[in-house]
Amino acid sequence: MSPSASNNNESSPPAPRHIAIVMDGNGRWALQKSQPRTMGHQAGLKALRAIVEHCGRIGVKELTVFAFSSENWNRPEKEVNRLMDLFMRALDKEARELHENHVRLRFIGDVRAFPAAMQKKIAQSEDRTRNNDRMTLNVAANYGGRWDISRAARALAEDVAAGRLTVAEIDESAVSERISLGTGGSPDLLIRTGGEIRISNFLLWQAAYSELWFTPVLWPNFSPDHLDQAISDYHLRERRFGKTSEQVHQKAG
Repeated sequence: MSPSASNNNESSPPAPRHIAIVMDGNGRWALQKSQPRTMGHQAGLKALRAIVEHCGRIGVKELTVFAFSSENWNRPEKEVNRLMDLFMRALDKEARELHENHVRLRFIGDVRAFPAAMQKKIAQSEDRTRNNDRMTLNVAANYGGRWDISRAARALAEDVAAGRLTVAEIDESAVSERISLGTGGSPDLLIRTGGEIRISNFLLWQAAYSELWFTPVLWPNFSPDHLDQAISDYHLRERRFGKTSEQVHQKAG
């Protein structure tokens, strides 16, 4: 994963600052080709490399991808084990290339459920790239939006019990400070591939005002051209955040 320098045309609208993607369809892609589902995950990793590189070219500052949900443990054991193996082998190579291109790699989710060796590699990858500021790649692994909100609620309760916070001080900002990605973690655009029209427990808090874009394209087939199509559609939308169109236009003018 080696994003190239941004080459945005100055006349074109800027890319969304933060894009999130539910990378769905690896297994179905493999089945369509009469291959094991695990081959789809390998093809999905190749697609991710291309998207990370393209995001770097067009100036996206943050990309968050749903790699492994907390519900994915319910899949066949053989597939889960293969996913873990692919994850382990990819970590070293991808983290090295990301670091060389000044990209920060960050994981969100309950990584304590992964094998100790994988937890160690995750920590090493995050530490190696911690100070990079060209772009951030957030990988949601063993992640669930309900888990995320519950974890934030527990942290708030602990702070109140310890006297660090009063009940009256609990507001949206307090929750955001304790949730994955922090106060600046709201995606501008959330994409889901694979044809399903739902966000499947992904970034439930953070995506409250994200623009949603769904495509039937299976993730291994999702290309930079598809991403550009999603971004073009994003720029046609009016983001009001509760305001009227008149208020938005007045502010823009």
